[in-house]
Amino acid sequence: MQTDLPDTFFSAPPGFGWFVILYLFIGGIAGGALLLAGLLRLFGTPADRSHIRIASILALAGAVLSGLLLIVDLASPLRFWHMMVQNNTGRLMFKWWSPMSVGVWILLLFGFFALVATLEALAADDHPRLRALRFLARSPFVAIDAIGGIIFGLALAGYTGVLLAVTNRPVWADSSWLGLLFLLSGISTSVAALLLFSHWRGVESPATNGWLSRFDGVALMLEFLAIVCFLISLGSSARALVNAWGVVLVLGVIVAGIVLPLALQRRRSHGVVLSAALVLAGGLMLRMIIVLSSEQIHVSGVQVFR
Repeated sequence: MQTDLPDTFFSAPPGFGWFVILYLFIGGIAGGALLLAGLLRLFGTPADRSHIRIASILALAGAVLSGLLLIVDLASPLRFWHMMVQNNTGRLMFKWWSPMSVGVWILLLFGFFALVATLEALAADDHPRLRALRFLARSPFVAIDAIGGIIFGLALAGYTGVLLAVTNRPVWADSSWLGLLFLLSGISTSVAALLLFSHWRGVESPATNGWLSRFDGVALMLEFLAIVCFLISLGSSARALVNAWGVVLVLGVIVAGIVLPLALQRRRSHGVVLSAALVLAGGLMLRMIIVLSSEQIHVSGVQVFR
């Protein structure tokens, strides 16, 4: 169907599928988890230790899964190291003007801080095999790694949206709000994942859970505002969402993924599991809508079809 979307987009769909969608989702959770771990390490109490350990492990697992998803999505997966090392000289390669190169190094450095945070959390719990690493749980190592984790947690969670925004594609390139939207969504989904895993592991810390719920409430409200700003900033390109994707955005992301969890938090009459599951489902649907709504728009000459 022909549409009157702007005709300034001439790039073909990049072919992003579920590997990329899952990377955007898991990367957002991982980035938010390391951000939370860093905040709790800097400003928390000893009662937060279990949540710090779970958040750090979530961040590390998310970094590993994100890397694997990106590698599998490559046309030649075995050449993934070419993104970091020049194959003809063996020197490290960083192209500051390339969003892909910047993203690879953000993920790599994020993984380093997530690994140190995990080792620190386990060493602080007197893990028998990590007694030699107890120094990581002392100052100034805790502060340095926590600040690094916060910086690269924010970078990874927000970069997943910036990566799409710098492409020459309808919807993605029409708004400067994608980075902030994905950042806020990453924070809300990471809190949901942390609460869910804490519940599953039987971690009892009412004060920490209460702080996380309040933090998540603020993140969800800001995410809703970011969605509104994103849709307004699309201008005429918002017509690309006047279809089934728009219905899923309203009912699945806004209503089920934001409004209902906020209502459940206020009523406090339901367990954390339902609220967290709704937030996670909404975060996954948000990325699915953003990616696939643009992927299904095709350009022929100066006419845009969807």
